[in-house]
Amino acid sequence: MTMYTLEEKDSFIVLGIGTELKSNYTDYAGINKEKENFWRAVEQDGRLDALKAIATNDYIFAVNEAVNHKMMYYAGVMTGASVPEEHRVIQFPKGQYLVVKGEGKTADELSNRLTGIAFGQVLPEAQNFAYVGGPNTTVEMGQRDGLVYGEVWIPVVGK
Repeated sequence: MTMYTLEEKDSFIVLGIGTELKSNYTDYAGINKEKENFWRAVEQDGRLDALKAIATNDYIFAVNEAVNHKMMYYAGVMTGASVPEEHRVIQFPKGQYLVVKGEGKTADELSNRLTGIAFGQVLPEAQNFAYVGGPNTTVEMGQRDGLVYGEVWIPVVGK
């Protein structure tokens, strides 16, 4: 089984800019393409740099959240500041989180790999905990040896 940990985290807030994902929730190729296009856009138009400029650390968050029956996806940072562009304050609850660590050649590869492991392997096989909804995030933490490394954080509850 894949290596993962369960970690207690304090509540935290991510300030994000987002997009609605239109693909069916089972269309992983479609969802991944939408996410890649979104990241390309926020990197090219400067919105990601604006967020990074007000961040309290170097972490970049890719957040999935259901809002009003819509699949939303955000690029975000931890910060106490705000930005003039349209954004969302995403509250993550205090509690237990499933954490899977990994690395990839790109941020997209990292996110896809960690999300696939967490939702495709760990959660379906979990005996003592379950994901019951709420925002979840892939956290890009930095680069080493030419690879992007980070974690996926998914709030879970005991079964």
